Amino acid sequence: MASSKTSEKVSIFDHYFPANNEESIELFEQAMLTIQHVVQTFFKEQSKPYSGANPNKLNEICNEVMQIPNIGMDLKKVIEKTGAKILENSIGVTHPTCLAHLHTPPLTASIVGEVIMNVMNASMDSWDQSAVATHIEEQMIQWLVQVYGFSQQADGIFTSGGTQSNFMGILLARDHFIFKKWHWNVKQKGLPPEANRMRILCSKEAHFTVSQSAALLGLGEDAVIAVDTDDNARMRPDLLRQKLETLKQDDYFPFVIVATAGTTDFGSIDPLFEIGELSESYNIWLHIDAAYGGAIQFSDQHKRILTGIEQADSLTIDFHKWFYQSISCGAFLVKNRLVFQSLHRNADYLNSLEDEQRGIPNLVGKSIQTTRRFDALKLLMSLQHVGLERFSQMIDYTIHLAKQTATYIDQDPSFDLIQYPTLSTVIFRYRSKLIQTMDLQTRSNEVHQHIRLGLLQSGEAVVAKTKVDGWVSLKFTLLNPRTEMRHIQHILHQIKQIGESFDQGRVS
Repeated sequence: MASSKTSEKVSIFDHYFPANNEESIELFEQAMLTIQHVVQTFFKEQSKPYSGANPNKLNEICNEVMQIPNIGMDLKKVIEKTGAKILENSIGVTHPTCLAHLHTPPLTASIVGEVIMNVMNASMDSWDQSAVATHIEEQMIQWLVQVYGFSQQADGIFTSGGTQSNFMGILLARDHFIFKKWHWNVKQKGLPPEANRMRILCSKEAHFTVSQSAALLGLGEDAVIAVDTDDNARMRPDLLRQKLETLKQDDYFPFVIVATAGTTDFGSIDPLFEIGELSESYNIWLHIDAAYGGAIQFSDQHKRILTGIEQADSLTIDFHKWFYQSISCGAFLVKNRLVFQSLHRNADYLNSLEDEQRGIPNLVGKSIQTTRRFDALKLLMSLQHVGLERFSQMIDYTIHLAKQTATYIDQDPSFDLIQYPTLSTVIFRYRSKLIQTMDLQTRSNEVHQHIRLGLLQSGEAVVAKTKVDGWVSLKFTLLNPRTEMRHIQHILHQIKQIGESFDQGRVS
């Protein structure tokens, strides 16, 4: 009898897809072994977080890579070229001295989860495109709402991240208020005439997506009322109350308060409990942006600073930040699942009424996306691998490292610490020795720009810059639990050297 390999008919396209025949499986195995070798080599040889290539050099490399032939290349060569040209010139987020943004090294389990997700290629908009994936996401959401203290009436959806989640929170708050206030269905009629008097309240340190959402939702950026913060960059409840009273007296309609649990620069946590009480007393929707700080809920040592998060009507969580998930991965949670009705649509080819009557679950009615990734899988696999105890230790370690770093900087006369950290970001400035030779702020901003670019071009470290009251400052975002104090000290030494060299150049 002929073997299955010789008797099986093979398509000319099987060379390009993993399929149920020996040739396809063998080609897939070879490709996976090649990419495994390329990635392992990258990690073994990664002595710095960046190659140091400037934009012009990267353009030259990309011009070389961007060659698309008529006749396809051997996949092994494609993978090796990608590793040599693209991977080698990427920002190495796994390296301990990559400290710029809320951009974390992905857990190994998350990377493995991505492989399985890509093999499945599930689309979360209908059950017949996802099957088991739909049920995993639903159960992960139910677990998350319990973690954050919501009732059984709560619900949610996985999202691409904080921008989408914040947009959805303000969108649902808008539609809920308009229907409650004027019995007006925005989904059917658009915005009512009175919408130009609707207002959003948030702190001056809130994420820019609050204003962006206001603009996209037809309310305009002028609808956003910024509330002053205290010395720790936290929204002041007393001033929030004053704003609410003034708006009420002036016949405006405040419809949502956006509190922040972890501002991008300072990691500040607004007083959630007090703000929650105000939102309840004024009967206003409370959205909490916990894209950064939401992970604190898993720390027994620090979760008390999120007291009040359970009062949110809607909540933003990002897993590709402090949960160490590969990009992108976030969630949007709501206290009452009925508010999703303003998003719900029926499409005969996706989630027909007949399917709903049969109890077939389709998640498309809870999202502003149609096609969505099965991101719940990699979070599930990561938490199963790491465990809640070890995950809590990662959170606690990075917070401790940030405080230790801030103390070290504060004791060094070469630096000025801007604010003691709440979470894991440390903002500081280098003290130029020539600071009095020219306009103070201009000089300071110039040297800090030079320091940041100098570190990047040397490949030694990737750090961020931001502005505090108009002053350019340096920022460490310490989310990598593999970063140690010796790495911090090395970077600070490099900063001093670059700063001093720049000072000497200005003198000569």
